[in-house]
Amino acid sequence: MNRVYNFNAGPSPLPLEVLEEIRDEMTNFKGTGMGIIEMSHRSKEFQSVIEETKSLLFDLMKLTPDHEIVFIQGGGTMQFLMESYNFLHTRAAYADTGVWAHKARDSAAFFGEAYDANSAKDRNYSYIPEDCLIKPETDYLHITTNNTIYGTEYWKFPEVDIPIICDMSSDILSRRIDFNRFDMIWAGIQKNLGAAGMALVILKKDFAKTARTDIPPFLRYKTFIEKDSAYNTPPVFCIYTLNKMLHWIIKQGGLDIIEKRNKEKAKLIYDIIDKSNGFYKGHAVKKDRSRMNITFNLSSADEEKDFIEKAKENRFIGVNGHRLVGGCRISLYNAVTIDACKAVAQFMEAYRKDHQ
Repeated sequence: MNRVYNFNAGPSPLPLEVLEEIRDEMTNFKGTGMGIIEMSHRSKEFQSVIEETKSLLFDLMKLTPDHEIVFIQGGGTMQFLMESYNFLHTRAAYADTGVWAHKARDSAAFFGEAYDANSAKDRNYSYIPEDCLIKPETDYLHITTNNTIYGTEYWKFPEVDIPIICDMSSDILSRRIDFNRFDMIWAGIQKNLGAAGMALVILKKDFAKTARTDIPPFLRYKTFIEKDSAYNTPPVFCIYTLNKMLHWIIKQGGLDIIEKRNKEKAKLIYDIIDKSNGFYKGHAVKKDRSRMNITFNLSSADEEKDFIEKAKENRFIGVNGHRLVGGCRISLYNAVTIDACKAVAQFMEAYRKDHQ
């Protein structure tokens, strides 16, 4: 099998063993004689998948019983809309760490005042601001825990006296943190946890009760909670792939082992950048570097283009930067192997020696 080294920023790789298990069950899920995408979402077989998936999340994340878990079609962009439609009563604060924070804030502006509690714009989003300025009567603070475009990640979370909503789309379950400290967590699952097309949403029960009720039922979190994510046909295949990925994480040894591996993977690439004598220029300041998305530049756009083309020739896919900022980016989500990281590190070193 001629598999490439996949460093795409999302959708991103799934472990080969998970893909093979999905393949093997595609026409006959657990002896039913049909695939998971063919059966009724109200069947006992699929309902058991939903219940098990929630149970696995509670265990892996060590969530307390005062949480609800729902699965919602779409992804991050839909959640930008839903979180503010439900919870913005007066005003909402947004930590301005990049493009995805802007998109969330701009969606919120349709429903009330949405303002920046801080901003890293002054240094082109190369760092995570430490302080938050919260106005009176602010309903919540929204943060993006990992910034795929600029390559920064929160290592110390804000201490505020209002609810915190976290967009964890690109680093969820990549490390061990206290997930219970947040009032709401959501994540598009297509980077670390499965197939594109769904957001995983986790809410504290008391916070969920503060949501507006004068909005369409399909956009209320309350509806998804009460109907156990089956108000309409849920994203069956996405939930199934999430279930498979959770089992895979457990099989690897859980979040502690996943985090240890992710540290090792990121170090392999950052060491090449830091020891290149400026040939590779990392974008993020060291203390706020992301383990998931490593962003860097070469001396010119032409050299970056050549680097990306040479990488592709060597079967390294997805190393181009985001279309809005250019440069280069290597994404190291959970399913990216250490061997893949060693291989691309060797390529980077060889490329530097040939061009420096």
